[in-house]
Amino acid sequence: MSATRRHELTAEKLLRRQPLFRELDPPTVARLAAAAGRRLLRRGEPLFRQGDRPSGMYIVVYGRLKLLATDARGERLTGVVGPGRSFGEPVMFLQRPALVDAVAAEDALVLHLPSEAVFAEIDANPLLARRLLAALSQRVESLVHELGRQAAGGGRARLASYLLGLRGAADQDVVQLPAAKAAVATHLNLTAEHFSRLLREFAAEGAVSVQGRSVRLLAPQRLAEAAASGFRRRPAQAGARALRSPAPAP
Repeated sequence: MSATRRHELTAEKLLRRQPLFRELDPPTVARLAAAAGRRLLRRGEPLFRQGDRPSGMYIVVYGRLKLLATDARGERLTGVVGPGRSFGEPVMFLQRPALVDAVAAEDALVLHLPSEAVFAEIDANPLLARRLLAALSQRVESLVHELGRQAAGGGRARLASYLLGLRGAADQDVVQLPAAKAAVATHLNLTAEHFSRLLREFAAEGAVSVQGRSVRLLAPQRLAEAAASGFRRRPAQAGARALRSPAPAP
C-alpha cells in the first residue's frame, strides 16, 4: 500500500495494522485511536528534541526516524526506528526528558499515543501491559546481541553487517545512511576516519560505490563474507566483554 493511501486510513485502522496492537480487543484499540494524533514528517524534520519532556509513545506507520544523541563527543546515531516499531516508551514510563533527538530520516507518518491514554489502558487491560513489556524486552535482547557483535567483530565486519542490515528484506541495490557519516561511525564504535577508510576499501574492492550518504551495494556477497569473517571468534567471551562495556544511549 502506498504512503498516500496509508495516510488516508483512520487512526484505528492504522493501529490495527501494527504488531503491538493486533491482539488487542476492538474497544481498547478504538479508545487508543480516539486519543491518537498523527504526525506527517518530511525528511530532516524533528519529531522531538533531546531534553523535551515526554508526552507519550510513538508508532511508525511508514518511513524511518533516526535517534541522535549529542554529547561532548558530538552527534552520534543511537538507533533507527522503522515501520511497525514503537518508541518513546522508556521516557514515557520514567517521566524523564528525552535522551535523544528523533528526526525523520525520510518522509514518515508517525502516530502519537498520549501517556494518559496509554496508562489508562494499561490499568484496564493486562494484555496491553504484557505486549509493551514484550516489546521493551525484545529491544533489550537486541541491544545485548548488538553489543556482543560489536565486541566480537572488527570494524570491517561491523560496517559490512550494518550496510547489509540497511538493505533489509527488500534487497535494494542502493541504501541511504540515516545520519551523517560521523554519527553512523560512533554508532558502530568507529572513528570517523576509520569509517571513511573502510568505505574506501570496500569501494576499491568493488563491493560498494559511495555518493554522499547513498551507498550502492555492488557485490552484497562480498559484504556478507566480510561480515561473517569478522564474527568467527569466541562469541561467548566477546558477549561477556560487551556486557562489561558501557551501553550506548537508548
